[in-house]
Amino acid sequence: MPWTNVDSLSTKVPLPEGYRYERLARADIADVVRSLADWYPGIVVGNSSCHLNESFYNKNVVLDDESERDFFVVLFKKGRELVGVLSIERDRDSEVLYGRIGAVSPKHRGLNLSERFPALIETMGHAMGMGMVYGLATLKVPHMQTKFERLGWQLIGIIPGFDKEVVEPGVIKRVYEAIYAKVLVAEENFVRPRYADMTPGTTQLFELLYPGKASAA
Repeated sequence: MPWTNVDSLSTKVPLPEGYRYERLARADIADVVRSLADWYPGIVVGNSSCHLNESFYNKNVVLDDESERDFFVVLFKKGRELVGVLSIERDRDSEVLYGRIGAVSPKHRGLNLSERFPALIETMGHAMGMGMVYGLATLKVPHMQTKFERLGWQLIGIIPGFDKEVVEPGVIKRVYEAIYAKVLVAEENFVRPRYADMTPGTTQLFELLYPGKASAA
């Protein structure tokens, strides 16, 4: 399941004229760290805060000479300017991709570049033979929820307290986040759960999310 070549993404998930994708290179790391801290100051704590440390990229992310690591960072550029970042994590054992963090420069948000985030993750998942892709969306604002839903990703739950954010200077609180997923394999690849093996509460939620997909046998 090698990572997708960035050049193929431009064809399948095109950008506005003048913009392009690049794979993170070692020389880009400092600029990425500075830009994320500026564009998305709330990630100084929590699940994505690792992206503010240069050592994270040097140890974990695919770079010029390390192609088999389990994080892949796509850069959005206009000319030489960095205008967006998408970090994707690979779980080799379960064959799943997780959209870890995406951010766009405030100066370039009018072109809806962030709508490419779910499409890129899904495109890479298909190309790599993954079974599923997923990502999280904050409940503070609806725009990423809207983008996931418009592209056919399914809301599969609300996670309480999975992450934390700076809500105001000096105040850090845990947050609720929506988890969205898209299955990339056919239905015959699934084992259908039996009603007899689920509690009433689990059955109720399963029928709400996946009506008719449980088995009576």
